[in-house]
Amino acid sequence: MVNVKETHVVKPAEETPSKIMYVSDIDQIYPITHAPTIYVYRSPSFSSFPIMMETLKHSLSKALVIFYPFAGRLQWTHRNRLQINCNSLGAHILEAETDARIDDFAPDYYRPTSAVRDLIPSVDYNRPIEDLPLVLVQLTKFSCGGVTLGLGLSHILADGQSALHFISEWVRIARGEGPEYPPFLDRTVLVQDQEDLDLPADFDASDYKQPPLMIGSLNNIEERLKESDVLMLRLSREQIDKLRSKANEEKKRLGHLDRGFTRFEVVAGHMWRTACKARKHMETQETAFRMVVNFRNRVKPPLPKFYFGNAILPVIASSTSGELVSMPLSYAAGKIRAATEKVMDGYVKGAAVFLKKQEDLSQWRYLHVVGTTEGSFYGNPNMSTTSWMTLPNLKGGTDFGWGEEDHFGPGAVGFDGKSFILSDKSRPGSVVVALRLHVAHMEDFRTFFYEDILN
Repeated sequence: MVNVKETHVVKPAEETPSKIMYVSDIDQIYPITHAPTIYVYRSPSFSSFPIMMETLKHSLSKALVIFYPFAGRLQWTHRNRLQINCNSLGAHILEAETDARIDDFAPDYYRPTSAVRDLIPSVDYNRPIEDLPLVLVQLTKFSCGGVTLGLGLSHILADGQSALHFISEWVRIARGEGPEYPPFLDRTVLVQDQEDLDLPADFDASDYKQPPLMIGSLNNIEERLKESDVLMLRLSREQIDKLRSKANEEKKRLGHLDRGFTRFEVVAGHMWRTACKARKHMETQETAFRMVVNFRNRVKPPLPKFYFGNAILPVIASSTSGELVSMPLSYAAGKIRAATEKVMDGYVKGAAVFLKKQEDLSQWRYLHVVGTTEGSFYGNPNMSTTSWMTLPNLKGGTDFGWGEEDHFGPGAVGFDGKSFILSDKSRPGSVVVALRLHVAHMEDFRTFFYEDILN
C-alpha cells in the first residue's frame, strides 16, 4: 500500500510570462489525460529521502521558468478547443512511502499493474480541466531503500520527444549543471502560411475515419468493457534480427529490391499478425493498426530545433485478418511502412488544414483509463502502438544527482490493443513490448508471439 504523506505545489522560481498560449489543432487530438511514466532507482546514492525531495522541488521550480507553459493550466475555448493559460499556478509533487520492495516489481519488467499505477499521481478527470496541474510528480520511498519517480505530463502539451527534452533539462538543473537547450515554445509555426489553404484534393483522410468494428457489432462498447491485462514480452536482438531476415528475404523473393525493413516495421507487423491469430478473427474481419509518426524533420522547412509540443501525426495501416495471417510477415511490415512513409511535408500540411476545418476534435482523443467508454478506441479488432525505440537516450540517464535509473517505462497501458515498444535498457538491441489485451486472448498471444519466430 502506498501512503501519500504530503503534496507540494512547485511554482516557477522566477516571474514568467502571463498570457494565453495557442495550442495547435494537431496537439488537440491527443489525450487530455496525463501520460504516465515510471522511473525506478534501486540504490539511490542519496541516503536522505528529504534531501531528494528538496532537490526535486528546487530544480523543478527552475525548470518551470524555461518551460513555463507546464506551470499553467489548460482551458476550453468557444470552439471546444484547448488553450494554455500561463498563470504560473505550478506543478504538484507528492511525497509518498510504501512497505513494498523494489524487487516485488522487477521480475515482470515492472509490468504496469494497478500497484505500479499507485506509484504515479492519480488524477480526477471529472474535475474542471482548469483545476488540473500539467505536471504531476510522485517520489515514493520503498522499505528496501529504493525509490520510484512517477511522472504525469499533459499529453496536450508534449509528445515523447518534447517530454524527454523537459526531463533532460530538469535533471541537468538538479545536478547543478544548468539548462543547456531552451525549448522553442511558439506553436503557431505549425499554421503559418496555412490560414487560407483549401484541403488538398489528394489528402488521404482515411487516417481519421473511425476504426473497424467486430463483424456483427454496432459499436465497440462490449470490447471496451471486457476484462483485460498487460503483457510484458521481450524480444532479443537475435529474435528481431531473425524477424528482419525473414521479412527481407520474403520481400526479395517477390522482386522488391528497395531498402530492408526496419526493426520497428517488423516488430509492429509481427505484433499485428499475432493479435489477429490470438483473437481468432474471421478471415474477412477488417483490422487497423494505428501508430504515430514524428514529422519534425519531414516538413519544409524542418521545425525549429527543440520545438516543444506534439509534432506527431497518427497514421493507419489497414487489412483483413485473413490476409495478415495467410500472407508472410513482409506483407504486414509493408503495410506499416506504406502508412508511415506518407507523412511528408504535403501530408502534414494537409492534416493541419483538415483538422482546422473540423468542428469537433474529441472523436480522435482517447484516455489513459481502462474501461472508459469515451474517446477513440483501437482495441479488438484493431491495435495501437507507440514506439519509444528511437527516443533520444539521456546521457547518464535520468540522474537527478542520485544515480541513473534502473528502469524507465510506461506507468499504464490504457485499453485493449494499446501497446508500447520499448528499448530494453538491460540488453542493448533488445526490446520489450508492453501490450494490454483481453484476458481471454493473452496466453494465445504469448504463444504465437514466440512460436512464429521459430517457424
